[in-house]
Amino acid sequence: MGESQDTCLSSLVSSYSSVCVSKKESWKLFRVGNRLSKSKTMAEIKVVGVVGCGQMGTGIAQLAAVHGLNVWLHGRNPVALSRAKTFIAGNVRRMISKGRISQAKGDNALSLLSYTTNLEDFQDADIVIEAIVESEDAKKNLLRQLDRIVKPSGILASNTSAISITRLASATSRPRQVIGMHFAYPPPVMKMVEIVRGADTSDGTLLATKALAERFKKTVICSQDFAGFIVNRILMPMINEAFHALYTGVATKEDIDAGMKLGTNHPMGPLELADFIGLDVCLSVMKILHAGLGDNKYLPCPLLLQYVDAGRLGRKHGIGVYDYRDAAKQAQPSARL
Repeated sequence: MGESQDTCLSSLVSSYSSVCVSKKESWKLFRVGNRLSKSKTMAEIKVVGVVGCGQMGTGIAQLAAVHGLNVWLHGRNPVALSRAKTFIAGNVRRMISKGRISQAKGDNALSLLSYTTNLEDFQDADIVIEAIVESEDAKKNLLRQLDRIVKPSGILASNTSAISITRLASATSRPRQVIGMHFAYPPPVMKMVEIVRGADTSDGTLLATKALAERFKKTVICSQDFAGFIVNRILMPMINEAFHALYTGVATKEDIDAGMKLGTNHPMGPLELADFIGLDVCLSVMKILHAGLGDNKYLPCPLLLQYVDAGRLGRKHGIGVYDYRDAAKQAQPSARL
């Protein structure tokens, strides 16, 4: 990039501190950055591992490859991995056809992607980003395995949208190198990455993760390690309240969504957005908020629970609040007054 490592580190620390920390903490980070530069412990991230070949994991893997990084995408199911590979190739072709990237860059991105069902292939990864099911037990179990496999200098990042990074890090022998890196869906499109520092996350891990997000051309926001962080602490209670409005008969689903889109300029209504996210994910986050913050205002709406119990999980299952199995049933704002 033409800048020395010292200059890059100083810039990173200055940028981070202007948004996320006090002046006293900023000066501390500046000194830390200089020490990191001199000892060359802040190695450039070149190899990214992504665990989970669902919507989030596939999007993160595509994003990293398009920005010139070697990527390993892991999935337990070879069929799901093949689907992810086809999905990424289709997305990259669309980016080329729309002029967003050159043919050469697109071809290079696809060549940088490797697919595996074996976590052992992550041993040389500089950072591994997990994007599996939103379950604390499942994530801890995965992090224990990665802690054993990934090289000692590797960073373990979680794409969790609500679970405590400190608790996840406790499952490893390297809590200083565990951090939250929450992408908004879909990762190649959405402009934000929410970075969450656990109780033991080191300055070097924080700076390296922020540098990676900025390489992806993302705007970084920083949250303390509290349930739901920033985005879902605000978003999920709104979605839950929309379910309450539907549950108690305040209005139809179409009018609830139309009201929020047209009255507050949201691009999607809360119920439509819940279907897009996945109702199971919304329910999981509400349970985490309720358990972590201890306030009954975070209790999941009974209707949300019922839909999840019925397997109505949203777009990914063809039906949620809306029915996507028939084009005629696609969500449309109501014309009624």
